[in-house]
Amino acid sequence: MQNPGSGIRVNDQSQLLNRHFDIISYVTTRSHMTSRRQLLRAAAAAAPLTFVSRLLAKNRIDRSRISAITDEIGMTTTESIDFAKTYGLKWVEVREIREKKKEVGLAPEADVKELAAALAGAGLKISFMNTSLLKFAWPGMEPARAPRNDTPEKKEKRIASEKEKFDRRMEDFGKALEAAKILGCDKVRVFSGTRTADPQSTYPHIVEVFTPMVEEAAKHKIHVLVENEASQNVATSAELGMLVPMLKSPWFGYNWDPNNAHSAKEIPFPDGYKKLPIDRMMNSQVKARDLLPDFPADNLPWHDIMEAMQKDGYKGHIGLETHIFDGTLIPKANLSMKEILRIVDSL
Repeated sequence: MQNPGSGIRVNDQSQLLNRHFDIISYVTTRSHMTSRRQLLRAAAAAAPLTFVSRLLAKNRIDRSRISAITDEIGMTTTESIDFAKTYGLKWVEVREIREKKKEVGLAPEADVKELAAALAGAGLKISFMNTSLLKFAWPGMEPARAPRNDTPEKKEKRIASEKEKFDRRMEDFGKALEAAKILGCDKVRVFSGTRTADPQSTYPHIVEVFTPMVEEAAKHKIHVLVENEASQNVATSAELGMLVPMLKSPWFGYNWDPNNAHSAKEIPFPDGYKKLPIDRMMNSQVKARDLLPDFPADNLPWHDIMEAMQKDGYKGHIGLETHIFDGTLIPKANLSMKEILRIVDSL
């Protein structure tokens, strides 16, 4: 990063701040520096460093940047709100209204308004809407792995159902946009289709499908975020790095889930991280398996990850997606959030 007015290049945060404090010390301890000209020179030298230190502070990942998916932290909306209050969260992500078994992005308007009122009443804002849009095999894109027990009859029905969903994708997307507007959320998730034998060959078609969605979302000032997911054509950080630059709209970005990349046999950090288009990252998610000692094979260095994101100017949120299915979802959510906040406070 470079301040164009100063010619000073910042490569090391600690070195920069040390130099800043040295200048301040020099100004305050040299009592013989009394002339107006000398004081102005000292102030001019310190000014660019003050600017940079403020910029670094602005990019700092702190508790105000932490979020969590509501249906992963409580069995009801009320429980989710209580969880958020316990940890002082100001933001949450939405995906399902668990007690109604409805996906938020496709739920009836009345249900979305009820959810919006409950969250707003608790002082919570929505950082990200997780949808299941396009998370199926698209027509003409044969899955690399056939579903289990996929008989000819089942395959025929599956293909017909998937075609129907694909054909109404803009209608479903329109519902998700309306839900996002009701909730005051400016980021909506989509997927890239069930993984084929040659995922990269599908990217031009994926961009064709995404483009009108992004254009429609832009009219409402809502961003479309593709998520890397192991079952999808975009599974890894490297694949995000290939697809995302192909659609250059500022209203298109991605949700980075390093655990999903790990599931796709990538080393997400530092290897995968280096291949990400960092300036297009608009949300990130962390799972319990990343953090807790119960899952040593899945643990990821989230302190180092957050430090890198902070240094690279990431401005979005980091959301907890607990994602535990053994009956300990809520206990694991509490343990995970405590660990996330511990990491954030240590940055």
